[in-house]
Amino acid sequence: MNRILITLSVLGLCSFAEAATASPPNVILIMTDDQGYGDMSCHGNPVLKTPEMDKLHAQSVRFTDFHVAPKCTPTRGQLMTGIDAMRNGATRVCQGRSLPQPGLKMMPQYFADAGYATGMFGKWHLGDSYPYQPRFRGFQEVVTFRAWGITSLADYWGNDYFDPMLMHNGVDKPYKGYCTDIFFDEAMKWMKAQNKQGKPFFLYLPTNTPHVPEQVAEKYADLYQGEYQGKTIPSNFYGMIANIDENIGKLEVFLKEQGLRDNTILLFLADNGTQNQDAMALYNAGMRDHKGRLTDGGHRVHLFVRWEDGKLKHGTDISELAIVQDLLPTLMDLCDLEGDRSDLSGTSLAGLLKGTQESLSERMAVIQIGYDCTKWDQAVVMRGKWRLLDERKQGWKRVPKNMRDIKGLSLFNIEEDPAQSENVYDEYPEIAQAMKAHYNEWFSEARPLWEKERYATIGTDHENPLTLYANDWQGDYCDAPRNLLAATAKGYWDLIVDCDGTYEIELRRWPEESAKTLVDSYDGVSKEGAIPVAKVRLRIADFDQTIDTKDGDTVARFSVNLKKGKTQLTGDLLNVDGKVICGAMYVKVTRK
Repeated sequence: MNRILITLSVLGLCSFAEAATASPPNVILIMTDDQGYGDMSCHGNPVLKTPEMDKLHAQSVRFTDFHVAPKCTPTRGQLMTGIDAMRNGATRVCQGRSLPQPGLKMMPQYFADAGYATGMFGKWHLGDSYPYQPRFRGFQEVVTFRAWGITSLADYWGNDYFDPMLMHNGVDKPYKGYCTDIFFDEAMKWMKAQNKQGKPFFLYLPTNTPHVPEQVAEKYADLYQGEYQGKTIPSNFYGMIANIDENIGKLEVFLKEQGLRDNTILLFLADNGTQNQDAMALYNAGMRDHKGRLTDGGHRVHLFVRWEDGKLKHGTDISELAIVQDLLPTLMDLCDLEGDRSDLSGTSLAGLLKGTQESLSERMAVIQIGYDCTKWDQAVVMRGKWRLLDERKQGWKRVPKNMRDIKGLSLFNIEEDPAQSENVYDEYPEIAQAMKAHYNEWFSEARPLWEKERYATIGTDHENPLTLYANDWQGDYCDAPRNLLAATAKGYWDLIVDCDGTYEIELRRWPEESAKTLVDSYDGVSKEGAIPVAKVRLRIADFDQTIDTKDGDTVARFSVNLKKGKTQLTGDLLNVDGKVICGAMYVKVTRK
């Protein structure tokens, strides 16, 4: 008897010791850009082959009713803050609406506070100047690019997906290879270094593929040439996903070799529905619409979660309504991270993952994005399998003919009607009214938070000089090469001057590294993009000066004495008569 008691005691002590010395789990969060729910073979795609994603699907807990925002920035802001886009301020991909409030704590900061190494390799899209860049919001190691992607207006001049110039901890640096391969390879190098030091890590790996431009090596695209049942196969789009799939396989081999696989929480999701019209037409998992729309095809995406040591319910599906804001509180629970949760919009999914909770309390969730964010503009309310939205306010430039006769709100039951083709508002008025009331209450709380101004800060030691890009200004949409070429957009930046001093402010038509003149065309040969700049005007604080320029000038420079505090900066390119042509899309500010 005594021998049995001693044995049990020893076993108990061993169990206690193991628990006390157990290493915190590592976290890898992979988010692809514009890959829809139907853009993988494990979800029924009849053409696209994704064997590594399929393996991960089989090994994971899968959420089958998981939602993000239907656009890049809002999803990323919600993921990082755990707060609705309207509440955190980042509801748009540009126009000063891609900036989550700087006072909000972000996911990597929770991990860093807990002693984790934090790294990000890929797309950020939550601001390109201080204090919004990832290196200022909790990430200790960063390889990224500016704005929405490689080839955006703010990106390094002449970049493409092969051998790109990327930012390493804020400094532009050339890399060799294909962009997705680079991000995975650099991430694995970094993880290996953390593992060698015995330090837990949080890795954010948001690929910029399969977002446009659809550039990929021929060996991937060649697998998907031709048609399927009379429908065009999007060869480059599917090729980019095939490349991501291959990299997931390489990551799996790496995790096994490093002994990291079992104690790493691996999450795999996308930032919105498919971006490719041909892909949507070929297979969209029965859903309606695509990226940018508030029907499910725009925002219902995959979420796979695997953690072997965590004893999750691997190999099972969870059909509860879940949203991207849930991931921060979920990871806080799984990793025992401390922090104030009072402002978080999400609900922890940890109990569902572990099987200690069968379902969530009934919830209603709102997704709303856009530039104006008026009532019901680009908004949807979700309650279980119900969806309530205004089909006429999905961000259309012009309401399609088949929707012009629609009056009021539409209610859909996606369990019975996944294609959202039948409006059942009149059949279920009580459900519709309850969802409408929830939205009205939510909107009244969220809208004042959305209206808060967001400022870039100039003159700090953190980033001096600092470049302001048109994608972050308040004003006209201006974040793509077509906007740069059109040269009609105008805007201004809200700024905080960090300290009194003399500032040199440089206004440009083209990015500095291009060495192009103010009047130059895109290629220096044709007239495409050329504008007759003869004067440049700068307005900031009480400074307002216009100077003449010459055809050979690449920049207009001003010296300004600024006082600490809030202000606005407007830079305009003018013709010989002093008429504004467009705003200066690149403004470099240096505190002297």
